[in-house]
Amino acid sequence: MFEKTLLAAVESGAIPGAVAMAGTAARTTLEVAAGVRGIIERAAPMTTDTLFRLRSMTKAVTAAAAMQMVEQGRLSLDQDMGKMIPELAAPMVLEGFDAAGNAKLRPARGTITLRHLLTHTAGLTYDMWNANTDRYMALHGIPRPASGKRSAFSTPLAFDPGTDWQYSIGIDFAGLAVEEASGKNLDQYLRDHIFGPLGMDDTGFLPDPLQLARLATQHNRGADGTLSAVPLETPQRPQMFGGGGGLFGTAPDYMRFLRMLLNGGTLDGEQVLKPETVALMGQNHIGALSVRKLTTAKPALTNDVDLFPGMRKTWGLSFLINEEQTPEGRSPGSLFWAGLCNTYYVVDPKRGTAVILMTQILPFADPAVLGLLSELEREIYGSK
Repeated sequence: MFEKTLLAAVESGAIPGAVAMAGTAARTTLEVAAGVRGIIERAAPMTTDTLFRLRSMTKAVTAAAAMQMVEQGRLSLDQDMGKMIPELAAPMVLEGFDAAGNAKLRPARGTITLRHLLTHTAGLTYDMWNANTDRYMALHGIPRPASGKRSAFSTPLAFDPGTDWQYSIGIDFAGLAVEEASGKNLDQYLRDHIFGPLGMDDTGFLPDPLQLARLATQHNRGADGTLSAVPLETPQRPQMFGGGGGLFGTAPDYMRFLRMLLNGGTLDGEQVLKPETVALMGQNHIGALSVRKLTTAKPALTNDVDLFPGMRKTWGLSFLINEEQTPEGRSPGSLFWAGLCNTYYVVDPKRGTAVILMTQILPFADPAVLGLLSELEREIYGSK
């Protein structure tokens, strides 16, 4: 049983605690919590209603909102986003730095579309996986995306739109597009059109005091493998709601979102997406391009990320897609992604299964947590 595996990881000190879930379109089939919310004095036990920083698990939710706008004709996958979002109107490509340390920029060839934003093919990047972007941000005093400041999204491109793939801040811009198209800020829009209909009452950008009382502590793993707790900071209202990484939520809430996807856009009689839209989101939208290894530029935040090396991986409308069966038994065409603090999810449409594993540990792609995810999937798929 996975509960024993999870308890063993806690007892060994590999993780402070975690929540694991599995489900189908019809119901939740596994719900396990073990350990504590934080390695702190008077630590509360980890429970299934523990609140987590979802980080990039926010992206799939924002993409669903953008696709609602596409369904309604308010957005188009191939429209020029520069006509809606000023930062994308005249994008520049960063080609490096000259001998004096100044950025070498040129106008981008082509325009940035919503499809580019949702698939990380716009040319945008993250500083933690792109050393040139990191250097540019330091040179110009640009804050990190987690700051909640709109100025954090004023970085140049790494390549021309549509010519390559690199994981990026693109879905933050998709969130801005939802705001422009709907006339609502992203927080209100998601509450009205996704969280409310799906009964995701513990998910949002601004958790209330009762929810914050259930928030898991963030931990940093040192070079020697030991964990230390990070002092809790109360979330403040951001200048810009981050559609790429700003949500807080619980595993049961997120399972409701995943079950909606497994059920073709509907859960408990509430339709939030059309079946054909869900199918479209799960298709490869980067053509012959492939998802490549992400090499860290900020080791305190993320390890190198090389999932299933040697296997071709593509990208849908916010999801990584494995094109072959994984060693754990995950079907070809399954949808996968994660959050920076080592939260993970899988949606396997062929097997009708969804899986979640949530912890709060940096850096990302923690080997101990990835090992637990592998064990969880092996149990779900019966491949042990």
